[in-house]
Amino acid sequence: MKETLAIIAAILAFVGNISYLRDVFKNRVHPHPYTWFIWSIVSMTTFVGGLVKGAGIGALPTGVAEAFTIIIFLFSLKYLFQRKAGHIRTIDHYFLVAALIGLIPWALTKDPTISVVIVVLIDIIAFIPTLRKTWTHPETERPLLYEMNVARHILTLFSLNAYNIATTFHSIAMICTNTLMTAFIKRRK
Repeated sequence: MKETLAIIAAILAFVGNISYLRDVFKNRVHPHPYTWFIWSIVSMTTFVGGLVKGAGIGALPTGVAEAFTIIIFLFSLKYLFQRKAGHIRTIDHYFLVAALIGLIPWALTKDPTISVVIVVLIDIIAFIPTLRKTWTHPETERPLLYEMNVARHILTLFSLNAYNIATTFHSIAMICTNTLMTAFIKRRK
């Protein structure tokens, strides 16, 4: 049963991210480069930390999503110097610096649980520029990826082989932030 849930969650990650990439190519969504840069770093840490702490097959959806996170980050670079559509604002620089500074204690810790807690907090900080952009310009995002992420993380929680902070905290935080993001996108559409 856990394997089936993990595979379904991985498929949701695949479908949501493929759809998002299609929308990037069609210029329907504008991924915030700071957010996707930090996510590409911390998602890998969450994936590896979950594996080390016994997530088993439950880590598969995070691994699939991580591959797409790196690809989306690379495509987001075209927005790095654009001021249109609410992209890079001064406050975003502060959140980027805060997230990068947060990588220091993460790099110094040898405990996978502490590492995952730190990177989840960094992940949330990294989400703020995208939340800000989407609040003011909801047309720059589409809800499907974030809705799929909510479903994926719920299924991921049910597919874990071990339940502890290192294996569950990321999914719980992502359920909350992706639900908020979906609400921001849909509120003005």
